[in-house]
Amino acid sequence: MTTVHTWAQARNVLCVRLDNMGDVLMSTPAIRALKTSVPGRRITLLASDSGAALAPYLPEVDETLVYNAAWVKNGSGYPGDGRAMVAELHERGFDAAVIFTVYSQSALPAALMCHFAGIPLALAHSRENPYHLLSHWVKEIEPAQLIRHEVQRQLDLVATIGATCSDVGLSLATRGSDRRSLQAILRELEVAPDGQWIVVHCGASAASRCYSPERYARVISQLADSGWQVLLTGSAQEKPLIESVIRQCTARKHVFDLTGKLGLGEFACLIEDARLLISNNTGPVHIAAAVQTAVVDLYALTNLQHTPWNVPHRLLYHDVPCKNCYSSVCTQGTNACLEGVDPQAVVDAALEMLSPNENGPACLDSLNRQESVRARPAIQLGKP
Repeated sequence: MTTVHTWAQARNVLCVRLDNMGDVLMSTPAIRALKTSVPGRRITLLASDSGAALAPYLPEVDETLVYNAAWVKNGSGYPGDGRAMVAELHERGFDAAVIFTVYSQSALPAALMCHFAGIPLALAHSRENPYHLLSHWVKEIEPAQLIRHEVQRQLDLVATIGATCSDVGLSLATRGSDRRSLQAILRELEVAPDGQWIVVHCGASAASRCYSPERYARVISQLADSGWQVLLTGSAQEKPLIESVIRQCTARKHVFDLTGKLGLGEFACLIEDARLLISNNTGPVHIAAAVQTAVVDLYALTNLQHTPWNVPHRLLYHDVPCKNCYSSVCTQGTNACLEGVDPQAVVDAALEMLSPNENGPACLDSLNRQESVRARPAIQLGKP
């Protein structure tokens, strides 16, 4: 029996993605390939609190289980009980498991859970020989031999067991109920209802990926002076950051603070209805890619795999010798790969993207096409 035929019999499949929301979004094309390649296949997502928040908006996912793994940094709560999760996985009788990881993570702890749960088929990238922990081992070759976009990495993984699909866009289905509640919030803030707004997301889960409040304020002030409504978003915990940005704005008439006011569904609708998102490279960028809203991405060079996928965008960064550091806090203490970006360059990129003459898809950078690049290039991100 061939590998493809073995997996073709798997109807009850567990997809394991234990890091953050953006990582789950970047796995959705591969999950779609798994779902559609076998008629009647049921997909269960095992994700952290952060990733599981997407569950109501992912049409390919039939059910979601929440587990905060001790071996994955995901910004969620205290690690869950591994023994209880193994028991639950065993009870559900999965036919197969696909473990999605970035190349700096190990799939083996999750593979061990699946092994103890009695799941007969398991697929993952692994640097080490997993012996019987993985029935289908794809040897890890990143970053030594190539670097792929995270979306392509996962599509390539599931293709090894015959799961492919023609639609490789990120998946996120917005809901009418969320859009109606969003509209009520915008009316209360007196945002003009014509959708001529720009969303600016100033926060990120890692300090190394944050453009400074002072520079954001200069960008926002210029765009507001140009007549654009600028809507600032963030979690309730990011309220001090957004307040700092607004205090430094020289133009505030068209600036609106939505920090802590939106649920995930409303936030997705806001981005979908926006003309443009300006953001650090963090989860909202992948939401924008999923709902096909153009992006100006202030792209910290901590890694090269997470650029906006298949959506018009501009990447702005300053090349530095310490790129590919994978650090949550800048090791040099300067955030030079972002702080070297002049605010005027951000404004110019935004206005270019907003121009009716903008050639959308031509904005895609080299990592965003479905191809591999050589490891650790001098710079492979599309020049701004």
